[in-house]
Amino acid sequence: MFNRDRWNEIIQALTANKLRTFLTAFGVFWGILILVLLLALTNGLRTGVTMEFANQATNTMFMWGQSTSMPYKGLNKGRRVQFKIADVGVLKEKMPQLKYVSPRLQLGGYNGSNNVTRQEKTGAFQVYGDYPEFINQRYMDILKGRWLNYSDIQKEMKNAVIGTDVVKQLYDIGEEPIGTYIQIQGVNFKVVGVFENPNTQGNNEEEANTIFIPFSSFARAFNSGDNVGWMAITAYDEYSITDIKPAVFAIMREQRTVHPDDQRAIGNFDLAERLAKLTGLFSVLSLVGYVVGALVLLSGGIGISNIMLIVVKERTNEIGVRRALGATPWTIKKQILQESLVLTIISGLAGIAVAAGVIWLMNYLLDQSGPVENFANPTVNIVVIGIALVILIIAGLLAGFIPASRATQMKPVDALRTE
Repeated sequence: MFNRDRWNEIIQALTANKLRTFLTAFGVFWGILILVLLLALTNGLRTGVTMEFANQATNTMFMWGQSTSMPYKGLNKGRRVQFKIADVGVLKEKMPQLKYVSPRLQLGGYNGSNNVTRQEKTGAFQVYGDYPEFINQRYMDILKGRWLNYSDIQKEMKNAVIGTDVVKQLYDIGEEPIGTYIQIQGVNFKVVGVFENPNTQGNNEEEANTIFIPFSSFARAFNSGDNVGWMAITAYDEYSITDIKPAVFAIMREQRTVHPDDQRAIGNFDLAERLAKLTGLFSVLSLVGYVVGALVLLSGGIGISNIMLIVVKERTNEIGVRRALGATPWTIKKQILQESLVLTIISGLAGIAVAAGVIWLMNYLLDQSGPVENFANPTVNIVVIGIALVILIIAGLLAGFIPASRATQMKPVDALRTE
């Protein structure tokens, strides 16, 4: 029940020495502020980094041939491993755990560029030969027209799906690209689609400068035969690509006559493994945030306990008078605990409010300035705030427990004699 006199006493006790009360409360304020901001920054980093994977099937790896490091069956080491289109069918047959196996071809090598012309305009773009499944592994928004299909593959259609930056460089403002033709190394391709990467992080600009054409058309136009540059391999959700990739490598070594123990012959980039490492890193950072914030909170709680001990000592005579007038030990103890709890909760809520304001300001600045690489949407779960408030209440009670116990241990007569 609300007791006006008791609350007046609490306010009077806390405002008797304003500077001391402020400095004591600042410890708790700073602790909860640091805790919330550290968690928000960690979540912002986690969101920003994982957004790089948002437009990809994360249970995916990319695999390519390298040079052998061991001789095998009369073949010397140092031989270049070249994947073939037949390897795709073998992988699909022997590895039912694989959802997609997409062979890929690329002009100009890794991160290479190629001269593409349209009328008098010329640009340097990445050109890939792909199968229709690739859009399920690297998500794209088709803004106009369509994506590649199996009719394109079977008929070796010279069609192309181009990125938004390709449109900007090769077309005038307002000009419709669908149905027009571009030349890739002198070969005409009809534009059937325009895509945009929905991701706002990472290599978005590079991907917008990309042109996709059917794999079979690429092989025919640029004389790559049945060669495969590299493969994008995605496993079904119930299987981890990281766990099954040794079996994939074993099949490919057998296909390409590579020594079973040759670990250097096949290169790979495991997207799932990288994401798992990053997730583990951010879990550690979150734990560090909790530990640091808890230690600062503990420091603030100790400060409140020490100050309450001083307050109890200063009010020894008052406590003696109360006891002489019939106040019970629990009444005295409750008064001290309430003062400690009020000081803790008010300073903690102030810390949370300031932290919320800082987080709002960070998000506002991010919205105004545009996306920042590897950092986006710093937030804190409301459950975490609730837990922090519960911890604050417990800390306030513990901070006042020792002073309250000491206040009730002194006999009224001894308390009245204290100067």
